[in-house]
Amino acid sequence: MGNLSKIKLSGFRLQNGKQLEEVKLTYQIFGLSLGSAPVVLVNHALTGNSNVSGAEGWWKSLVGPQQVIDTNSYTVVAFNIPGNGFDDNDFFENYKDFTTQDIALLFWKGLESLNVNELYAAIGGSLGGGIVWEMTFLKPTSIRYVIPIATNWKATDWLIANVLVQDTILNNSANPIHDARLHAMLLYRTPQSLLAKFNLEKNDQQQNYKVESWLLHHGKKLEDRFGLLAYKLMNHLLKTIGQNKTQSDLIAYAQQTNAKIHQIAINSDYFFTPDENVKTHYILKEYTKNSNYHQINSIHGHDAFLIEYEQLEDILKPLFVTHNKK
Repeated sequence: MGNLSKIKLSGFRLQNGKQLEEVKLTYQIFGLSLGSAPVVLVNHALTGNSNVSGAEGWWKSLVGPQQVIDTNSYTVVAFNIPGNGFDDNDFFENYKDFTTQDIALLFWKGLESLNVNELYAAIGGSLGGGIVWEMTFLKPTSIRYVIPIATNWKATDWLIANVLVQDTILNNSANPIHDARLHAMLLYRTPQSLLAKFNLEKNDQQQNYKVESWLLHHGKKLEDRFGLLAYKLMNHLLKTIGQNKTQSDLIAYAQQTNAKIHQIAINSDYFFTPDENVKTHYILKEYTKNSNYHQINSIHGHDAFLIEYEQLEDILKPLFVTHNKK
C-alpha cells in the first residue's frame, strides 16, 4: 500500500471550455484495500502531495495505524493535483486555465474509475480543503463527513490579493520560488509565533537574526524540491476557490446535502480568517442541522493545522470512531 499509481483520463473539458486530450491523475492508497472498508479522501495543500502516511508521510501524525484516521479501519485515498510535480507528473504552461472546480471534478472522475462513488469522509487543509468544498458542491449527497480545515468555500479579497503578490514574485524574481516562499511563510505564521520561536535572537556569528536564517532556509528548501510551474499553478488555484459561486449556491447546497459538515478554523489564521468560517457556519446552520464549527487555538496562524496535532486529533476523533463506520 502507498505505491504511486496512475489513472489516464481522456477528453477532459475545463471550466473555461478548453479541452484536454489526456490528464494523468496519480494517487496513493493507504490502509485497507478498496471495497473492503469506508473510504477517506485526503486532499493535499499547496506544496503537499499524495504521500500522506507512512515513514515520509506529511500527515502521518493523523493518518496511519492506530492514528485518528486509522489505516487498520479505513481505505485512505490521496490524489496529486495534476501539475504539482510529484513523481514528475505533467506540468501545465497555461496554469491560469485551471480552477479548483476542475480539480474537484478530476478527483471525482478518478474515484469513479476506482469504483468509489461515495466517501465516508473528505478532508483537507488550506487549498486541499477548498477542493473538498468544491467536491461536495459537485456531489452534495456523496460524502458523509465534509471536513475542510483552515480554508473556506470561497476565496476572499485578501486571499486573491496575496495570490497576486505571489504570482508577481513568481513571474518577475530572479529566484522566484525562493523569494515567493519568503513572503508566503509570513502569511502562514503570525508575529506572535515568530516572537515565541526566535525572540530577536541572532546567530552565533551575529551576522543576522535567526528569523532571517529560518526564512532563507525555507526558501532554499522549497527551491530544492518544488518546480516553478507547479508553484504557479498551486498558487493560482487558491484564488479560484468558489469563484463562480454565490451565497445562493451555498444555501442551495445546504438544502440538498445530508453531509455532516465540520469546518475547522484557526483563531490566529489571517490567510483564511476564522470570521469567514463563522459566517459560513451560520449561513449553513439556517438550512441544515449538520453544520459544525470547530476552532484550533494557537499562536502559529495558518500553519497550525500542521502543528497543533493534539487539538486537531481531539476534534477529529469523534468523527472516526468505530460505531460511525457502519
